[in-house]
Amino acid sequence: DASRAEMENRRTRIEVCGLGREEDIANVNEAGPDYCGFIIQVPRSRRNVSPERAAELSIRLDGRITPVGVFVNAPAELPARLAREGIIRMIQLHGQEDEDYIQRPRGLTDVPVIQAFSVASREDVRRAKDSSADYVLFDQGAGGTGKTFDWGLIGSMDRPFILAGGLTLENLTEAVKRVRPWCVDVSSGVETEGYKDQAKQKAAVAAVRRMEE
Repeated sequence: DASRAEMENRRTRIEVCGLGREEDIANVNEAGPDYCGFIIQVPRSRRNVSPERAAELSIRLDGRITPVGVFVNAPAELPARLAREGIIRMIQLHGQEDEDYIQRPRGLTDVPVIQAFSVASREDVRRAKDSSADYVLFDQGAGGTGKTFDWGLIGSMDRPFILAGGLTLENLTEAVKRVRPWCVDVSSGVETEGYKDQAKQKAAVAAVRRMEE
């Protein structure tokens, strides 16, 4: 409801997505974002990890950082199982999952569900407003493209949402000021030559934290 959205939008959180190496975990623990995302069983993604690898990495994660499982049209039982096992504490859906799909993990686990929407028009935003997911995420294209979309399409949202797509150290502060998202999701924008960059992650987290002051 609106009061919940107002309450949760008082500060912007940050998620670093696409971790896959032990050093990524060490670096993200030091940077201290609110969330970190594991892209699980998505072979077309160069950041893909297996469920077993996600478990190995998640156990090394600082307890103050929430592990998020990112899935694309996975069998609903997979995110539910990983949530029950404590490997992830949020489920982020980036495929063509429909309302029936969103309800299936809900019957198996109580962790929050995020549904991603590619934004090319205001109609995409209207669809997001109707989603029964706990949170919606706005991205450009299929995700992981490193490109932004027209933030003006979002307009006023009466629910907490996550902003993703092409966020970098150069545009992160502007994004938070203009769009006022509940959370920002960074990935390629904190990488150097395809790998997570410790200094960029720390700078991104610091930039978002400064907005709270």
